[in-house]
Amino acid sequence: MSIGYKVNVNDTFHFDIEKNHVSELDAVSVETNKFHVLHENTPYKAEILTSDFNQKSYIVKVNNNTYTVAISNPLDILIKEMGFEVGLAKQINFIKAPMPGLILEISVVVGQEVKENDNLIILGAMKMENSFLSPRDGIIKSISVAMGDAVDKGQLLIEFE
Repeated sequence: MSIGYKVNVNDTFHFDIEKNHVSELDAVSVETNKFHVLHENTPYKAEILTSDFNQKSYIVKVNNNTYTVAISNPLDILIKEMGFEVGLAKQINFIKAPMPGLILEISVVVGQEVKENDNLIILGAMKMENSFLSPRDGIIKSISVAMGDAVDKGQLLIEFE
C-alpha cells in the first residue's frame, strides 16, 4: 500500500488515499470547476468554490454541503516536518551562531524595529565574514553578545519580540 496523499477535511476528518485510488476516481467535468462524480454507484455533484494552489487547500461543495479540504503528498509532509512550509509567515524569534567565530559588527540595538533582510550582525569565522540578515519584520528584544565577543556554535546572538 503506497500512500499517495493525506487529505484533511474540515480539520476534523483525515484520510490516507493510495495513489491507485486517485486514478480509479470516476469524475467528469461538466463545467469549469463543476464535476459529476460517481463513487460506489452513488452520484455526486461537486464544485470547487475556491482553491489555493500553494497551500493545496480547497473549498469544495458536494451535493450542497461545503467542505474545506487540504491535500498533502509525502514531500509536503516532509517539508512541513522540517519547518519549511510554503507561504506561511516566518515566526523565527531568535538567531543563533551557526559556527564558532568572533562578533565583528552589530548593526542594531535593543528595541529597534527592523524589516526583513535588514543587516543585524556580522560574524567572522574561518577567515570569512558572515552577515546575518533579519529573517522577518520585528523588534529586537535582546542582544546576547557584544562586538569582539568570541561565540560558540549554537550560542544565542539576537532575540526578537
